[in-house]
Amino acid sequence: MNFSEVFKQSNQLCKVSPDGKYLATCVQYRLVVRDVSSLQILQLYTCLDQISHMEWSSDSLFILCAMYKRGLVQVWSLEQPDWHCKIDEGSIGLVSSRWSPDGRHILNTTEFHLRITVWSLCTKAVSYIKYPKACQKGIDFSRDGCYLALAERRDCKDYVSIFVCDDWHLLRHFETETQDLAGLEWSPNGCVLAVWDSCLEYKVLLYSLDGRLLSTYSAYEWSLGVKSVSWSPSSQFLAIGSYDEKVRILNHITWKKIVQFDHPAAIDNTKATVYKEVERRPAVVSEELSLHNITMVSTLFNTQSKYEICSLPVQIPVVKPDPDRANPKIGVSVLAFSSDSRYLATKNDNMATAVWVWDMQKMSLEALLEHTSAVRCFLWDPRRPRLALCTGNSKLYLWSPGGCVSVQVPVEGGFQVQSLNWHCSGDSVILLGKEQLCLCYMDTDQEENS
Repeated sequence: MNFSEVFKQSNQLCKVSPDGKYLATCVQYRLVVRDVSSLQILQLYTCLDQISHMEWSSDSLFILCAMYKRGLVQVWSLEQPDWHCKIDEGSIGLVSSRWSPDGRHILNTTEFHLRITVWSLCTKAVSYIKYPKACQKGIDFSRDGCYLALAERRDCKDYVSIFVCDDWHLLRHFETETQDLAGLEWSPNGCVLAVWDSCLEYKVLLYSLDGRLLSTYSAYEWSLGVKSVSWSPSSQFLAIGSYDEKVRILNHITWKKIVQFDHPAAIDNTKATVYKEVERRPAVVSEELSLHNITMVSTLFNTQSKYEICSLPVQIPVVKPDPDRANPKIGVSVLAFSSDSRYLATKNDNMATAVWVWDMQKMSLEALLEHTSAVRCFLWDPRRPRLALCTGNSKLYLWSPGGCVSVQVPVEGGFQVQSLNWHCSGDSVILLGKEQLCLCYMDTDQEENS
């Protein structure tokens, strides 16, 4: 496993192009494009203000940079560095900007969600979509890029509109059986649209492409409900995380619950492997801590850690949420399926140091990873069943069916990993600190042999 040198970045804005060849990073108002293999700078673009959001087009030819405070979007071309495009939404403002799947249209959501403006880069034509709803996930494109599903709110009722992305004409428009629609998401095969209600009511609705209600699922009433929803890449499973600290898995044939995954504080009866991070701080002689070498010493003597396999029973630290505060830190907020749909990783917010890995073939707990700090981010390798995690310290954690490893990021002065992104090949991980980034290169052959 090797690490690159450190580069600057702002606001965690760092993305690999969809074709895997380029790495784009934002440093305040500058956009830097590097070659992924050599990390040499290929292009340097200067925007009109600090960049709030950055996104590649699907064909890796264009990069969108949004400056929400100014209501501006600038688009840069990789093939023609002199070409650029500027979109000014003016006084109506801007809260969100994104590419359409064809990489030739830009969808801008105005302030107060008054409308979505669709700008064409080819014809300079402009289309408007009214009544978009301000919610957790109110817009989603089907995986094949053919359809757009949009949550709408009008006359105090929730609706969903389905648009054809070729010419943005309306295909279907229907009212949903929700009190306050919170989100929607297409299944990966594009056949089913999952719609869920706000946390005040546990309700998940499944609609066909033509707007027919296929099924409704509600696990309980009169308590905080759905917190997270995720499809498996195979479209066979729909995982629903809720405030009662459970994950329920629906199957794609009957849309009934086939299994329920609990997150108990005490684990005493399981075939799963429980890994616990154990810290070991090396002894430091006090005379060494003079002013001139304090930085060097702090780097050399970082707290080292490793995973140890625990014997049962195991007690997981639980933080009791404050009942008087909104959005209580309780319940399953993150769900992530591995690329082969074999494993599901979950995080229960009141057990913030733990990540649970479930085997979807055995329908049981495969592994539990307990850390010394709260888990900030975890993502699956896009090519193989390997999970990368970070906890805001200077370490990268990796889990695979073969075991667990904790790796120190060897950067002078310390490097706190706040979030991470996989390269689409799965051969490297981009580690993002507060104002820095570095790449971690996986030893793929060694991983596969171990």
